Amino acid sequence: MFRSIRIDAVLIQAVIAGALSFAHLHDLAEAAGQTGWKAWAYPVSVDLLLVAVWRRLRTERSKLAWFWFLVALVASLGANIATAGLLDLEQVPAWLRILVAGWPALAFLGGTLLAHTPTDPAPAPGPEPAPRSVPVVDRPSVREPASEIPTPEPAPALPEALASVPAVPPALVDHARKVATEHRTRTGTDIDTATLRARLGVPEDLAGAIVAQLA
Repeated sequence: MFRSIRIDAVLIQAVIAGALSFAHLHDLAEAAGQTGWKAWAYPVSVDLLLVAVWRRLRTERSKLAWFWFLVALVASLGANIATAGLLDLEQVPAWLRILVAGWPALAFLGGTLLAHTPTDPAPAPGPEPAPRSVPVVDRPSVREPASEIPTPEPAPALPEALASVPAVPPALVDHARKVATEHRTRTGTDIDTATLRARLGVPEDLAGAIVAQLA
């Protein structure tokens, strides 16, 4: 299968512009006294400088590349304008002859500078900044309490005599008082501890506590 040929309008326009510019540069160089192969070498020199500038501009937009781009553009555009009838090619002025004669050295200088001037390398990523330390302010030491919960104060100690006396329920005291009253009515004497203990059926110490409360 044959590949279909795609016609690019931009490419055709570039070919036409390049051919016309090439012809105009040749005519101007020939009018300035450069005959033969020298007249054909001038448009090649201008176009090569434009190519060198274009390659440099693709990697770096430096002032040097823009300067030589303007030089090559003026040379190409100036030839197009000069050959449009604004300049008498039969009587080329001396300054134009000097520019045309000096162009090879100028183009060589520009191409050499563009080719051998190192491009500015991209800045290498620097080390990440260290975390900013927070200044520590010296503070007076404060002694914290051992515990946030207050320790309850111990209850006052009871006398030894009261501490050994067992607690007597009020109902038991009332019952013992009835028993003591009945005993006094029947015998005419106060009831003793042993009798009260036997009547109530309680331990001896509890009986003594009841008798102490009945007294």
